[in-house]
Amino acid sequence: MPATLEQTGSNVVTPRSAFILRFISTVALWTVALLIMFSGYEILFWVLISGFGMIGLWEFYGMLDHKGLPNFKITGMICGAVMLAGSFYYFSKIGPAGSYDFEVAVLLFFLLTVFGRQMFERLRNDEPLQTMAYTLFGLLYVLWLFNFITKIVYLTPRSSSGQVTGQFYVLYLIAITKFSDMGAYLTGSVIGRHLMVPHISAKKTWEGFFGAIIFALLCSLGLYKLMPGHLSVLNWTHATVLGVLLGFAAIVGDLAESIIKRSTDVKDSGNLLPGIGGALDLVDSLLFTAPLLFFYMRLVIRVP
Repeated sequence: MPATLEQTGSNVVTPRSAFILRFISTVALWTVALLIMFSGYEILFWVLISGFGMIGLWEFYGMLDHKGLPNFKITGMICGAVMLAGSFYYFSKIGPAGSYDFEVAVLLFFLLTVFGRQMFERLRNDEPLQTMAYTLFGLLYVLWLFNFITKIVYLTPRSSSGQVTGQFYVLYLIAITKFSDMGAYLTGSVIGRHLMVPHISAKKTWEGFFGAIIFALLCSLGLYKLMPGHLSVLNWTHATVLGVLLGFAAIVGDLAESIIKRSTDVKDSGNLLPGIGGALDLVDSLLFTAPLLFFYMRLVIRVP
């Protein structure tokens, strides 16, 4: 069978049709999430985001299981649920300034819990160290990074009526991230000739890389042009810099999951979403773009 086709059951799926299905699924899912957020139902938005995060973490541990790598899956899931619930409470009720001590406490809780769990297991060479390392890495890589989406929602001050305003920056984040993905695919499939990292991905090209940056930059500038009032902490310089940085981070996020999938010998993190795979496949790029936007707003723009 040609390399450009994939066999799924009795149906032959081309990369183009797979991309279209992936794009439609992505747009539909994030549209639902943003509609919930813009409707003012903050708890429902958190439930949706946390649901994807927890499923993504479960898929990560499932990939480890597929490779036979030791981990404390249930312990990791419980710790992750504590972090998501506590972070939402502190950011929504107390604000960003009061949440950082909580986050440090949660990291300490992770360490104590995982070490405590290991005390009830037999010591076999370096397996205890591997088990704890894989468990903690999953918590940090999937949930800690993904949780920055919740933080962005509450980073900017509420309106005079008490409504959150950070949802516009979440929209901005998701749009740029997905435009980067789309730019990489379209440019790479049309003019891609030079492989970027063939030992990680046989499809990523340098042409796709620069296409992703350009698409992300145009999306950033376009969104700022369309709704400057809702993105009031930005200016044209910030929009330009963020377009490039977020486009680059989206590529790194996609390649980061590719490293994990190659290391565990899986094609997709799961089969939850048509054309996409698993929840982790949906959010992989956001795991790097969300914290980058948050820290840019905090440290460069200095949003209080």
